[in-house]
Amino acid sequence: MATIAFIGLGNMGGPMAANLVKAGHSVKGFDLSADILKTAAGNGISPVTSLDEAVAGADAVVTMLPKGAHVLSVWGALVKAATAGTLLIDCSTIDVESARKAHELAAGAGCLSLDAPVSGGTGGASAGTLTFMAGGSDAAFASAKPLLEAMGRKIVHCGGDGAGQAAKICNNMILGISMIGVCEAFALGEKLGLSHQALFDVASTSSGQCWSINTYCPVPGPVPTSPANNDYKPGFAAALMLKDLKLAQEAALAAGAATPLGAEAAQLFDLFDKQGNGGRDFSAIIEMLRG
Repeated sequence: MATIAFIGLGNMGGPMAANLVKAGHSVKGFDLSADILKTAAGNGISPVTSLDEAVAGADAVVTMLPKGAHVLSVWGALVKAATAGTLLIDCSTIDVESARKAHELAAGAGCLSLDAPVSGGTGGASAGTLTFMAGGSDAAFASAKPLLEAMGRKIVHCGGDGAGQAAKICNNMILGISMIGVCEAFALGEKLGLSHQALFDVASTSSGQCWSINTYCPVPGPVPTSPANNDYKPGFAAALMLKDLKLAQEAALAAGAATPLGAEAAQLFDLFDKQGNGGRDFSAIIEMLRG
């Protein structure tokens, strides 16, 4: 079993680190919030008060942070404290360019590195059923895979440095677009006199089927576990969807790719967020789309 430092123990990082403990690993946790550290301690994680203390003696370091700037700042400190050969894994969702810069920092210190953002939300983090999209060398992926398997159900090596982030933002652009389409269809169905269940029974088993309908239906009833049945408590917050759609647009601009539906989805979620809905589940955008 490994000694792991986990940096960032919030809504996603906390349960992910707890699953590493359940798998038998020794986990040291660092977070800026004293309350979060207290919760982590209750889940078997050893709280520490500095990055240096977290990294000391660690075989691997996992980071789960809000933005690329945070990752680069933390990794800049980590590579000074870590010994050569330490495995560094970033599970944040950040821009591809920052991910590649983080890999460069790790390589300069003789450390293996992986960008490994996740899909599955807080429920998947707690249940250990996340999907990991990994970018980095074959050696880094082979070293990280047993740790990722303790936190997730599906682990995919997407390619070299930054490929995990690229896969994540492409996937979530699809999700944002598809959820808007599903919400528009249910809003139209309501006006045409269709019941939610009737439209679900048709669309979920025919050419309209997708995750946004079958697993995460944005209206109450057809999928009892969807946030629509719990007043749109996230789940996956609309503010996080907006963040991912903006990352996709930044990447599209840099790559010269045309993503007109991605751009429109970003604008709609931006409006939804500005109306004060950023903390609600992203599927609640159906309320705005009803007009």
